[in-house]
Amino acid sequence: MMRLIIDFAYKGTVNVTEENVQGLVQTADQLNVTRVVHACCSFLEDRLASENCVGIWQLTNTCFCPLLRAKACLYIMYNFNEVVSTEEFLQLSAEELAYVLNSDELSVIKETSAYDAVLKWLAHAPAERKGHFPLLLSKVRLALTTVEFLYSVLSSPGVRSNPECHEMVRGAMRMKHLITACKIPSAFCSNVIARPRLPKDVLFAIGGWSNLNPVNAIETYDINTNQWLDVTDEREHARAYHGTVLYDGSIYCIGGYSQQDSTNTVRRFDLADRSWHEAAPMNRRRCYVSAALLGGHIYGVGGRDGSQRLKCAERYKPESNQWSYIESMHEHRSDASCASYRERVYICGGFNGSHCLFTCEYYSPRSNHWTVFTPMTCQRSGFSIVVYADKIFAVGGFDGNVRLTNVEAYSSETNAWAAAPPMQNPRSNFGIGLIDNKIFVTGGFHSISTINFAEFYDSVTNKWSKVAPMGTPRSALGCCVVSMLPNVRDYVMARQNLPYLNATCDPVRVEHPEHP
Repeated sequence: MMRLIIDFAYKGTVNVTEENVQGLVQTADQLNVTRVVHACCSFLEDRLASENCVGIWQLTNTCFCPLLRAKACLYIMYNFNEVVSTEEFLQLSAEELAYVLNSDELSVIKETSAYDAVLKWLAHAPAERKGHFPLLLSKVRLALTTVEFLYSVLSSPGVRSNPECHEMVRGAMRMKHLITACKIPSAFCSNVIARPRLPKDVLFAIGGWSNLNPVNAIETYDINTNQWLDVTDEREHARAYHGTVLYDGSIYCIGGYSQQDSTNTVRRFDLADRSWHEAAPMNRRRCYVSAALLGGHIYGVGGRDGSQRLKCAERYKPESNQWSYIESMHEHRSDASCASYRERVYICGGFNGSHCLFTCEYYSPRSNHWTVFTPMTCQRSGFSIVVYADKIFAVGGFDGNVRLTNVEAYSSETNAWAAAPPMQNPRSNFGIGLIDNKIFVTGGFHSISTINFAEFYDSVTNKWSKVAPMGTPRSALGCCVVSMLPNVRDYVMARQNLPYLNATCDPVRVEHPEHP
């Protein structure tokens, strides 16, 4: 390690490898060689994985790497289910596991997963660890589980033999009864035992068309509270019929209709500081544009330039802030939908100026060529395609006569489209995104007006279910799902603002954090 440090002093460079990084960062930290520390931290950040994140987090106990420590800890919390299955998980101390379990950022699909993780950690060394059960159980949000699960926990040997743990479970049962008595939505109070954790994924709904005009509204959806939050920046211009793409911590809003006409402008929303920035404009004005991200490039495909439907396409390289043309599609398409899948950009449907389309094609960057593939079973414009369960789902839209509820899915294995369960509401020009391995749709146009209805499809249950509606009814909006936001609290309902319930009070009385 000293040889590497001395070489760095003379050469100004250091070769960081998986074999030397741990010793090198500790040595450089002791000697205060900050550039080497930063190089090691960057190396480790780029290689964070479920198998090593616990070790990297624990490494920061012995050297000052605050950014790496924060990223490793968040990685553990956002990928908890995968981390639990690794050998490193069992090496956590009781205090470290309690810290993770206590965090709002911990991402678990069901709170029962947190309880199962506690049991697995205890079983690794039961004699030495059983005394930590009360501490760890207190961090599990038991009131977020079912009554049936709580009864099973109550009857387990570890809880039956421990009065402290027994009372915790009883307290969770009382809290669930209180939530029901106070008619508060499930998992919707600020008490730690029942407080919903922060979501791993946040759906952003940006812009759109409402009350005969484009709007600048931005709302975010929190799946864990089933609530929408208005995060609109009133300084930003209104936009509708645009494309939205997430790349490197920013949401790009591409083309669309802005106040008076089709536009080629591109605006970038920085999620870290909630600021808007201008990016290079496209070569063509594109309203009703289709957009996708593939291989670090943003694609703007088809659309309408104000007078004609387009079949030309272009792509944007963020590093150089430049747009360049690619080969044109086989058909003119506006109001189509595209998505990236298996190193290709797929586009389906749309409107060619005279009728809605059911044709489909895909673009390969390697050949710079568009290839026609199996058409959909019905014509669609103003619809959405999304890659889900290793298939391309085509959802809703307008067939030239009516708004649609029907859904179909394309399998590359069979090279065919097959019917999928229909939505509950017909809609066109809506937003779409994947959250928690479910397809969410929101807003759109519903026969005679814009709507704010939202619903989701779950392949496990094979059905659509309603969720809370957006605050602003609108169509022609753009949606993006952002995962693992470090500042997720900026975009979801503050947990301390949820109702506070006093389990010792009259069950119809609801108190708030400022008056506990």
